Amino acid sequence: MKKYIVITGASSGIGAAAAKAFARRGENLILIARRAELLQSLKDEIAQIAPKSDVVIKICDLARSENVLALWDELKSYELKALINSAGFGDFGLVGEQDLQKTVRMIDLNVTALAILSSLFTRDYKRKQTQLINISSVGGYFLAPGVVPYCATKFFVSAFTEGLSHELAQDKEAKMQAKVLAPAATKTEFGPVATDDSGYDYDSAFARYHCSEEMAEFLLALYDSDACVGAVDRNSFEFSLQAARFDYAGKR
Repeated sequence: MKKYIVITGASSGIGAAAAKAFARRGENLILIARRAELLQSLKDEIAQIAPKSDVVIKICDLARSENVLALWDELKSYELKALINSAGFGDFGLVGEQDLQKTVRMIDLNVTALAILSSLFTRDYKRKQTQLINISSVGGYFLAPGVVPYCATKFFVSAFTEGLSHELAQDKEAKMQAKVLAPAATKTEFGPVATDDSGYDYDSAFARYHCSEEMAEFLLALYDSDACVGAVDRNSFEFSLQAARFDYAGKR
């Protein structure tokens, strides 16, 4: 039976770059995002670079919990080997001055959808040789002005995934691994969406940043390792594989 790697947020950015990187390894993929045209374009591109990879696309707005649950029902007909939760976005602005609807949607996508998919994947696959990789951020380990709600969502991602990793380590029957990828500034649609500015200039905003393809290579390095965290240093921009970073009261 074919096995698939599921990638959410696959229509652009790190998700799309990761899809192509895994396809080059011959992996079969289930790609999930809202934008059908971009997903189809990505599928067509993968067919050229990795014709032996089976690519399934699923159009889904994960910011709606009922859609997430329906999606998981659709995925039950496939055998999965990994779930990579890359879907998410940010929002710039001070607390109390942000577009509240946008903030709520950000929480629904960054936190709620990720928690639902991670929980269902763990329930169904933790006794198999599988991996869950949740995309957090360096902002999931420190707070920055103007992006506090976004950082808070990513703190959830980091803490939730690290905590799950500890739980799996204590379960003698569990074979699944849970991991966190924590990028620093990466040139994607993140900037334009967070600022509502289609002309957002990464060169002006950051002295250094990575491209999506670099982050996809970091993700592969994390995937190939037994590390819990793959993080970019926000000062040096060096990538390293690390143990879980939050304190955990239980035994590891």
